[in-house]
Amino acid sequence: MSDDASADDASSESPDGAVTGDVTETSFETVQVEIGQRAENVATVTIDRPDARNALNGTVRAELKAALPALEADDSTRVVVLTGSDEANAFVAGADVSELRERGLVEQREKSERPRVYEVVDELDVPVIARVNGHALGGGCELATACDVRIADERAKLGQPEITLGLIPGGGRTQRLPRLVGPGQAKRLILSGDVIDAEEAHEIGLVEDVCAPDELDDAVYDLAASMAANSPLALEYAKDAIQASARLPLDSGIDYESELFVQLFATDDKNEGIDAFFEDREPEWRGR
Repeated sequence: MSDDASADDASSESPDGAVTGDVTETSFETVQVEIGQRAENVATVTIDRPDARNALNGTVRAELKAALPALEADDSTRVVVLTGSDEANAFVAGADVSELRERGLVEQREKSERPRVYEVVDELDVPVIARVNGHALGGGCELATACDVRIADERAKLGQPEITLGLIPGGGRTQRLPRLVGPGQAKRLILSGDVIDAEEAHEIGLVEDVCAPDELDDAVYDLAASMAANSPLALEYAKDAIQASARLPLDSGIDYESELFVQLFATDDKNEGIDAFFEDREPEWRGR
């Protein structure tokens, strides 16, 4: 977290690093948070470290790990858009290599303890859309892959160049990428370290959509608004069921989906959704 967060901010950090109060008022050093500015019930988290092209250093990781769970706990947030500042001309250009150079095995093992920022993003109850507004390389590409949906600027470049540094991806990329694009494409990208453009990323399934720069925001926030218009409980359960498909056998996954489906029958939102359907009106979700 930022070292200069003042004690009289509307939000503050608890002793364990969590944010209390209004997350949009927290004094982060490298992260900006907005709720509802572009679409109702949609939060935007912007990584803002333009001097380093938004490279993931310890501060960025810590601040994301504080801000994202705080948004998850905020009733006004149903969808999160994760992006990089446009001033940086990057989504996230990678990990901060200067930090990696000085680490030995013991320190890196400590830094690699879970949950890391990638697990925090992946395991959020709310959907996360990656607005890939520029280069997403190394840890930045891993961060985008941990999101639920990726929409990229046509000028973006994506790749995993860790192999060229004598390393391999360490943020879950060797596990998540094959599930997105298949093992062959994953091996091609990871073993070569090649960087690909947004169009090729779309062709192989690494991103879901590619847009011209002036169309990117409309595509991202139209989708975010479409998601956020739904019951927060149904969003959470649907995401959970889909995530489970990557770790459960088919029969077990179907059973898990069925149990989540049944649990929603105990909620007010289920009754409200059906009543609104019959009354031809927009539902008023309560999240309970």
